[in-house]
Amino acid sequence: MATPEQIAPVPLQELLADPALATEWSLDSSRSTVSLHNRSIWGLARVNGVFRQVTGGAAVSPTGEVTGAITVAAASIDTKNSRRDKHLRSADFFDCDNYPDITFTCEGIRPSGDVVSVSGILSVRDRARPMTFDAAAAVRGDCEVWLDATVHINRADFGLTWNLMGLVAMNNSLTIRAVFTSR
Repeated sequence: MATPEQIAPVPLQELLADPALATEWSLDSSRSTVSLHNRSIWGLARVNGVFRQVTGGAAVSPTGEVTGAITVAAASIDTKNSRRDKHLRSADFFDCDNYPDITFTCEGIRPSGDVVSVSGILSVRDRARPMTFDAAAAVRGDCEVWLDATVHINRADFGLTWNLMGLVAMNNSLTIRAVFTSR
């Protein structure tokens, strides 16, 4: 059986233009990832983490409109340092006891070749902010859509301002691979 990388991708525009393919899509949590990247110690040390619990879904309407959501369990952050992970889960950062989920709600996409412009709302803690970013997109066969993106955010926009002596960068990037399969 061919791997997704071996199957020639179909442009996403074709999928969205075909009303017969309008359907509900589920995020394949076993093949989807959301990773966090930051710099600490005045930019000298790179900190990488991955959220271990990611869920979501999407819908393509008969007219090609896309909506959906990806939800990350904030407490599932894993930076390979249990002390740092505990601090990230605390009220200084994600405040997982009060805000267990980080959610991106997609309000639409605009395809252009293999790239799509994704627009929606990112909700972290008690703050929601609109955002738009580009994602590489590919349709694998007739039942998989892959989106890959790197999203840059300033954590202060979401109230995550803890920063002992300015050691931790406020700008972060999220690397996302979202694999959707038709239901």
